[in-house]
Amino acid sequence: MKRSALTRYKSTIFAFFLVALATLLLPVNDIYAASNPNVIVIYADDLGYGDLACFGHPTIKTPALDQMAAEGMKFTQFYSAAPVCTPSRAALITGRYPIRSGMCSDKRRVLFPNSGGGIPASEVTLAEALKATGYQTACVGKWHLGHLPPFLPTNNGFDSYLGIPYSNDMDRIADRKLGRSIFLKPEVKYWNVPLMRDTEVIEQPADQTTITKRYTEETIRLIRQNKQQPFFIYLAHNMPHVPLFRSQEFQDKSRRGLYGDVIEEIDWSVGQILDELKSQGLDQNTIVWFCSDNGPWLIFDEQGGSAGLLRDGKGSTWEGGMREPTLAWWPGHIPAGSVSQELGSTMDIYTTSIKLAGGTVPTDRVVDGVDLTSVLLEGGNSPRDEMVYYRGTKLMAIRKGPWKAHFITKPAYGREPFQEHDPPVLYHLEHDPSEKYDVAKDHPDVIKTLKTAAEQHRKTVKPVVSQLEIPLPE
Repeated sequence: MKRSALTRYKSTIFAFFLVALATLLLPVNDIYAASNPNVIVIYADDLGYGDLACFGHPTIKTPALDQMAAEGMKFTQFYSAAPVCTPSRAALITGRYPIRSGMCSDKRRVLFPNSGGGIPASEVTLAEALKATGYQTACVGKWHLGHLPPFLPTNNGFDSYLGIPYSNDMDRIADRKLGRSIFLKPEVKYWNVPLMRDTEVIEQPADQTTITKRYTEETIRLIRQNKQQPFFIYLAHNMPHVPLFRSQEFQDKSRRGLYGDVIEEIDWSVGQILDELKSQGLDQNTIVWFCSDNGPWLIFDEQGGSAGLLRDGKGSTWEGGMREPTLAWWPGHIPAGSVSQELGSTMDIYTTSIKLAGGTVPTDRVVDGVDLTSVLLEGGNSPRDEMVYYRGTKLMAIRKGPWKAHFITKPAYGREPFQEHDPPVLYHLEHDPSEKYDVAKDHPDVIKTLKTAAEQHRKTVKPVVSQLEIPLPE
């Protein structure tokens, strides 16, 4: 071997040795963080786009979430896949539009205590996908994907569950003649909702004045219990869905009244969790997502939140019903203080988390979630260019790039009929996020493109049984 070639060979071997040695000397946490980070998804209920200080609220204080944004990434164009609870949660946990799993309906918008259906066993939940890669999994809080045994978290990939299995306003026992007045001064005794541990009811009615605090304590316990191995915790708060409850420590604390008290306690909860991750040395190998299932329930006036500059709220396919205040936090990986204007969805949390964990996204079905890793770590462009807006099984609108076309519109609640539009109503969301100015007449080419995109999407949808319409077995 010639001397120059021998020298290059020795240099290559030496370089390889240094890389191998560096890998061996790399702290275990750094190797772990790079390959399979812990995943925590914190999901609020009915939180509006404008309800956090870091998203513009003038009187609700959210120092922990503000810090989470300062240390991580804030998404300004991030969507739920549905404007109400059950279908939006199904989309988050499966990475698929709820029309594909049957977790939506035109007759019953969500699951109720007298519903007999739930998330199909054929769906691959985020918990199941992460568990297959060696993660410990836990669900804390509101489930709302079926309260019968086959549909509970512990039968769908979660090792443990503590929470209320559906919305906190169900199982109402207050006199119906009182109407909505019971929400003005809510009392625990007005609702008989159960608190469950795994598959057993441990408290009924659940003391909702302490529920946010207890969910937080359970999450911290799970972090400590599982700190030696990768874990996934899905923390789904029942608040700020009405009826609104907060613990005594947060009573009359906010300038925004009862609703503000509730948000400020959720903010406290986030702070406790992030502080625990830091104290355990887990912050750099844990990605934490914060989001909401849908927009604010505006029909409850001051008991509901704010969509900020966005139009309408929960129940509607206007922006206020489905665009959510979203944060992602992963110190040492996500550039601190970054703001992404890229398009994203809760379905992308599914795909991104599985990819980060080194798992396998199902290939035997349509998965609508995309991998946002490059957005998170490099501030890159999102693979998502499209968002479809469903109300039940109806495709109401579609967004492609900055353009959104409404084929059908209807207020979030009330008896007004569905109104079909031909040509569709068109908005440029980056110029007009409030959806005030219909520009359809000026852009027939855009309308044609969006109609084609909607038709292509429809071709991927196969009819399935609606789980929301299955009655409770006798």
